[in-house]
Amino acid sequence: MFTAAWKKNAKILAKGAKKFVDYKRDLLTPERVAEIESRRKDLLSAIRERSREKVEEASKQLRATCENALPREKPQSWFEENVEVMFVAIVIALGLRAYYMQPFRIPTGSMQPTLNGIVGTPLPSEQWPSLPQRLIEFALRGRSYVKVVNDQDRQIAPTSSGAPDVRDIQWFHFFSKAQIYFTNSKPLRLPAPTNPCMQIGLGDAIRSAAQNGGILKAGTTVCEGIIDSGDLVLVDKFTYHFRRPKRGEVFVFDTLGIRGIQEHSGPQGGGSHYIKRLVGVPGDTLSIKTPDLLVDGKVAQEPGIRRVAEGASPFKENHKGYVLAQPSNKLHRYLVNEDDVLSLKGKEAAPGMREYAAMGDNTGNSLDSRYWGSVKEYNLVGPAAFSLWPITSGHWGFIR
Repeated sequence: MFTAAWKKNAKILAKGAKKFVDYKRDLLTPERVAEIESRRKDLLSAIRERSREKVEEASKQLRATCENALPREKPQSWFEENVEVMFVAIVIALGLRAYYMQPFRIPTGSMQPTLNGIVGTPLPSEQWPSLPQRLIEFALRGRSYVKVVNDQDRQIAPTSSGAPDVRDIQWFHFFSKAQIYFTNSKPLRLPAPTNPCMQIGLGDAIRSAAQNGGILKAGTTVCEGIIDSGDLVLVDKFTYHFRRPKRGEVFVFDTLGIRGIQEHSGPQGGGSHYIKRLVGVPGDTLSIKTPDLLVDGKVAQEPGIRRVAEGASPFKENHKGYVLAQPSNKLHRYLVNEDDVLSLKGKEAAPGMREYAAMGDNTGNSLDSRYWGSVKEYNLVGPAAFSLWPITSGHWGFIR
């Protein structure tokens, strides 16, 4: 506490010299190591003698020896430093994404108005605003103005059922697009998933091709209009390792092994991620008596579920709460009538095989557990924690 500043600085320099030798020993010659150690001993000896003049001289000699010990070591350029910083940042980001937080783009409107999906609006390019305004809208609203024109005659490839082969694809659960596949050319990539593209011209283009024997003519406008981005949310991949999923929260799950999704959505639905509200946990028995969701015969009381059932703001006036699935003669559906129940396996099931139920807040337009049944425990990714972008959607912040 009462040690003189010159003596403190000398002791710090002696420690620093030792660390320098330890860190750089593989690069230093034995002669340099011996010289640094000798200068360091001189400094320590001067400190013990309490001679300020000798300490200053020994410090000067030790500092110069260390500075000149690696004359061939070239300092990093600005480019090398930036590349190193970027590499470290990427490694940290990938680690966070793999174990803690994962970005997820909502592709559909099944969670509206709690969260927005990707929506397409037709608008001729002649009516588009100026480029600066479009850039501002993209930054604040996630709105893009898109136009795709087919540049050559292409034969649309059919699926096994004979329908045009149009598939949704994803990169890192962040970018959602669609592609049209052809028999005589590479796929044509579209600016959004299939449903929004259908809203801005894809459906008309496919019908036109059907009238021409499946040929998409050169010059055909495939998409033209506005694409409003779905909300970008951060998914908490960490929490479910320490607590059980809670009824009423919004969560994300993968669809691998969920047979009903493949039956309703085709092969592309079997490897994607869905975001819904978790409405049933292991051991629950679910039924619907519009507008309410019943758990074990009683009206569910969780706040998120009640908002959907009651149609509280920001739901529109025509919102009907929880509604039953539409009947079908082709595919099995679980909750079609008021006396139908969906029972979820609980403790009797093996770990990883316990069951949960998922429903969209926009239940009139949601493909969920009413149609394809339960979500297995091993499919769970985590709760949706935060709506990150766009910042003007009205959803920015923690998700309820």
